[in-house]
Amino acid sequence: MADPRQLLLSLVTSTFGTLFTLTTFGESHGPAVGVVLDGCPAQLPIEQAEIQADLDRRRPGQSRLVTQRDETDQVEILSGLFEGQTTGTPIAMVVRNKDQNSGAYDHLKDVYRPSHADFTYEAKYGVRDFRGGGRSSARETIGRVAAAAIARKLLTTMHGIEVVGWVSQVRDIETSVNSETVTVNDVEQSPTRCPDPAAAETMTAAIEQARRDGDSLGGVVTIIARNVPAGLGEPIFDKLEADLAKAMLSLPAAKGFEIGSGFAGTRLSGLAHNDSFVPGPNGPVTETNYSGGIQGGISNGSDIVCRVAFKPTATIASEQKTVNVDNEAVTLAARGRHDPCVLPRAVPLVEAMMLLVLADHSLMARARQL
Repeated sequence: MADPRQLLLSLVTSTFGTLFTLTTFGESHGPAVGVVLDGCPAQLPIEQAEIQADLDRRRPGQSRLVTQRDETDQVEILSGLFEGQTTGTPIAMVVRNKDQNSGAYDHLKDVYRPSHADFTYEAKYGVRDFRGGGRSSARETIGRVAAAAIARKLLTTMHGIEVVGWVSQVRDIETSVNSETVTVNDVEQSPTRCPDPAAAETMTAAIEQARRDGDSLGGVVTIIARNVPAGLGEPIFDKLEADLAKAMLSLPAAKGFEIGSGFAGTRLSGLAHNDSFVPGPNGPVTETNYSGGIQGGISNGSDIVCRVAFKPTATIASEQKTVNVDNEAVTLAARGRHDPCVLPRAVPLVEAMMLLVLADHSLMARARQL
């Protein structure tokens, strides 16, 4: 019989946030995926089309660079909205799965895919959903993106915050665009979601070649949050960058997180790295932003700039060595529809997690003061 304490813990592993909380549900090849969002203030104007716009950026089949699973990802709002505004009650949203091809995964029933969650899920739960990875599939992120669309509207209303993410690296192909001026329109000009046209063209060629080779590529998404007020974040364990790191690393295939100067800052001296304050129109501002907009775990009013590293997609068409459930060595060549590079579709996911964390901390900051 299961330990009651472990049973209790298993009930809260899909919930994120402190005041602005969401719980996602559903599997890749189940009937639907979705989210229940709680803690959103009442009377926030929001239309279904605003939520759908962010889901459209995440959905599969939007270009030849991503999985060709044909899903429209139409959101259904079940509760929490009335006459175009939030009611203050839980907001439930669901997206029906319509293009499942579960039979494509039958050959994986007794095999552990390299670098997937197959073995670890079975080790933890004693059972796993082998159809597309079940809960570990990136399809789970639909609920995050839907909730984050509401967070985006909340942050725009409260502070005028703007969050923009883009692909800044695929494999060793990098771009050095000015993060202060990148716009969503710049990002959406290319299916790669890289705002540098020359780099985007090279990235496209590399991704297409990886697909032909039965291989995959990884890379980096950079994200910036503009107009963030000073004072967001909690001391010690709930520092703003700590919550951002947890949020970003909870994304499928995410393997690294940097903020501000990140690891490159270790090459500088303290004198060179410190962000000097100067008088600004509405209070102190920093001349540089090596801190990435956060000092002491609390936002300082500068842009928050982060980078998230994503590994190459684990599912590839080339043969790989693995073992089956009987611990016998076998060779696996995966079948199904998969992204040769997760980076283009990772951009709205990274934006979503930034928005969710900032919305949560904005409400906590408001609760701290009368």
